[in-house]
Amino acid sequence: MKSLLIVESPAKAKTLNKFLGSGFSIKASVGHVKDLPAKELGVDVKKDFKPTYVVIGGKEKVLKELKKAAKESDRVFLAPDPDREGEAIAWHIAEELNGDSGKVFRVTFNEITEKAVTEAIKHPRRIDLNLVDAQQARRVLDRLVGYKLSPLLWRKVRRGLSAGRVQSVALRLVVDREREITAFTSVEYWSITATLEGKEPPFFHAKLFQINGQKADIKNEQEANGILQTLSGRPFTVRTIEKKGKKRTPPPPFITSTLQQEAARKLRFPAKKTMFIAQQLYEGIELGEEGSVGLITYMRTDSVRVAAEAQQEAKAYIGKAFGSNYAPEKPPVYKSKKTAQEAHEAIRPTSILRAPEGIKKHLSKDHFNLYSLIWNRFLASQMIPALLEQTTITIDAVNPQSLNPNSQFEFRATGTIVKFPGFMAVYIEGADETAEEEELLPSLNEGDALKVLEISPKQHFTQPPPKYTEATLVKDLEAKGIGRPSTYATILSTIQDRKYVEKSEGRFMPTELGMVVNDLLVDKFPELMDIGFTAKMENNLDKIEEGDLKWIKVVHDFYTPFDKDITEAMQSTGRVKPADIPTDKTCEKCGKPMIIKWGRHGRFLACSGYPECKTTMPLEGQTSEGDGQKPEAGMPEINEKCAKCGSPMVLKTGRFGRFLACSKYPECKTAKPLSTGIKCPEDGGDIVERKTKRGKLFFSCGNYPKCKFATWYRPVAKKCPKCGAGILIEKRTKKEEVLACLKKDCGHKEELQSAGDADTEATKT
Repeated sequence: MKSLLIVESPAKAKTLNKFLGSGFSIKASVGHVKDLPAKELGVDVKKDFKPTYVVIGGKEKVLKELKKAAKESDRVFLAPDPDREGEAIAWHIAEELNGDSGKVFRVTFNEITEKAVTEAIKHPRRIDLNLVDAQQARRVLDRLVGYKLSPLLWRKVRRGLSAGRVQSVALRLVVDREREITAFTSVEYWSITATLEGKEPPFFHAKLFQINGQKADIKNEQEANGILQTLSGRPFTVRTIEKKGKKRTPPPPFITSTLQQEAARKLRFPAKKTMFIAQQLYEGIELGEEGSVGLITYMRTDSVRVAAEAQQEAKAYIGKAFGSNYAPEKPPVYKSKKTAQEAHEAIRPTSILRAPEGIKKHLSKDHFNLYSLIWNRFLASQMIPALLEQTTITIDAVNPQSLNPNSQFEFRATGTIVKFPGFMAVYIEGADETAEEEELLPSLNEGDALKVLEISPKQHFTQPPPKYTEATLVKDLEAKGIGRPSTYATILSTIQDRKYVEKSEGRFMPTELGMVVNDLLVDKFPELMDIGFTAKMENNLDKIEEGDLKWIKVVHDFYTPFDKDITEAMQSTGRVKPADIPTDKTCEKCGKPMIIKWGRHGRFLACSGYPECKTTMPLEGQTSEGDGQKPEAGMPEINEKCAKCGSPMVLKTGRFGRFLACSKYPECKTAKPLSTGIKCPEDGGDIVERKTKRGKLFFSCGNYPKCKFATWYRPVAKKCPKCGAGILIEKRTKKEEVLACLKKDCGHKEELQSAGDADTEATKT
């Protein structure tokens, strides 16, 4: 009996060829073969939203080969990916093979291993039309929204714009966060830390925690100095030492969202890159004589379920590599969220025996790093919890000669030691690595007198919520129910591709265009842009998949009010522009203030006395469309003249970052890098801001190539208090965010105070 197996990827076909016998022919569809037409709506709203599918350009030859192979086969197994998109691909292929429908079956597997594939072929099924309907509903909804919103944006904002159903809500999250940051008012506060020493080293630090039984709340430097004077000469005594045992449980194995978050934190991978590499690891990588091997399970999943065989293999490996005391008696069970597809598994290695180091020579750097992350996370998830001991020392600084209870000051020092590492021998989550390092505390007893080495105040400011990173935006999308595992990466890349948001130093910020589009959509389509409504729609798609809702009803209930909103928005008068921005310039003609306005060709200066006064002039830094350079929005005026023609220099952004250019461009093409205002420590030249060809920011001496000084870290004009070096650098790594000395052998570090730098909101503590 001859069988045909159809997958969507040539790489997957290559891996399957290795263990399916000569009785199988394996062909690839190379993704979708049919879709809605590219140049028309393709949805008949008057006939129950009936979609019209056409063969995708270039796929005619593929379909012809598949039909020919199907006619020559006794059985046809459709094996695209085990999700909605895969089911839709299988359905479209089956439609094209309609003459052979009786011998066409659907098979799915979560990993490309001989056992999983053989088992799937033993238990084929018919195409799940509920899954197909869920995908079809999403596709039709997205097409209706995209096709209807684009003409509105063209008319009201600018030609060439488009918007999507889910991406627009993601844009709203970024815009709302930016406005929250802008509206934030920073509040000053101070902390006081005592450096103390017992009978035995080491010295340690304790923070002022309470004053007279109330939490220390020091508002300014004057209050801090007053407390320092009060504490001067006081004895410090250990009041209590409390030790608590704690268990730290291992994190569950990866699902799509947590893989994207952790790869962003630890590897600095965008979500799109993570999914691209994971797809290749799933479909198969050449491992020398072993051939093409699928290294991980399917990477689009929201389930933390693990197959019993994989757990048994992991337990045996842990016992051999670490000892039986590192493996739990019973395999751990992790709880998936309610909407999870439990037919899927978590993302894990197909065999724990393929340790990353053992196959490293066959993998690229990116493949090795992501596979190592998945392998270590899964192994850790199958180990026992870590056992920790947390010590809290309470210290009193009391004036023994005073009867005033208000003079009591309580300091606290904390430290944690690992009593048994458990899973931490293998893996620590990225979020843990950004925490403050635990301090080693000396051996002390209650009642011990302590020597005061130093008492120092420190100024702080409350911080606004941070700008989104790839990791935190995916986390928020998942938490709010926006999108599903298969869509997170697309959402993030789409809002960037449309120029609605941009990334600066790894953090998202909305562009001026993005804010205009967002505000228009929020105003005219409040339901579409409502986070709760979007989450409800995702739940409805899940219900279609489960057979609890009909897709036509879901689309109808959405489209009726949406179409009404579209009509009303189209009939509203005027184009949508950003709000006018006041400036400190005055009109040369009438003396009234000039304002920044938005026109067809960008921003410009206009008299606020319009229409009585019609004075306009170009905005410094504004360029016409198509010159390859864009102005830096919201930047201050540059008080510098062109050395060649004497015209003002303006700030622009090009392929390699921000730079200064002559305002007379294109008549005068003078340009130079943007100076940071900080002098090079090697030759005294200006340190300038540059970008690599790949867009990564760095800083170098403006006298290059004579001076080769360069650093990835932003320089700060502050003298090192330890070695006297002229500048410090803002050092942001996975483990810390500090101001550090440029000289590696110095080692000086201090707290970096910068709004929105942390992944978690800084609060006053």
